[in-house]
Amino acid sequence: MSNISNLTSKILEDAEDKKTSILNDANEQRDKIIAKKEEEASAEEKLILERAERDAAARKERIISGAELNSRNEKLAAKQKVINSVFESSVEALCNLSNEELKDFVTDSILNSGIEGNQNLILNEEGAKVITTEVLNEINNKLNSKATITLSSEKRNFKGGFILEKDGIEINNTYEALVSSIKDDLSLKVAQVLFN
Repeated sequence: MSNISNLTSKILEDAEDKKTSILNDANEQRDKIIAKKEEEASAEEKLILERAERDAAARKERIISGAELNSRNEKLAAKQKVINSVFESSVEALCNLSNEELKDFVTDSILNSGIEGNQNLILNEEGAKVITTEVLNEINNKLNSKATITLSSEKRNFKGGFILEKDGIEINNTYEALVSSIKDDLSLKVAQVLFN
């Protein structure tokens, strides 16, 4: 019986050694798998963080660029408003010409226009009070028969100046039209004077 006891003991001992060896191998494999997964998770975490930082930096840059663009647009709009105000003030200043200055303006403009034939002079209500038939007679005398100006009964709604009309074709010498015609050419110079 001692042989059986020894054999059983040996089998149990070998089984215990095998069990310990298997457990040790299993624990070692488990530790390797966990270490590998932790390494992969750490690498993935690093990639996610880098991507998030890049995305955040790009978003921040877009927000800053958008804010700078909006700011620049608002400044340009404010500057354009000031420039428009200057030109509107010019029209208002022309509207404040004295009666003599208005007569001189109309006379000089017509005489220097190179017109020919019969022309109708269209005025606004205020201009019709100043440009009388006597003023028109003086202008017609200076034109030496190459043109004749007739005062139109039509009154138009413009701030000042006048319109010459012949056969449906109009030459617009209203203050608004004259200032508008030079606005594009002078806007840059006005901006330089105002903002430099």
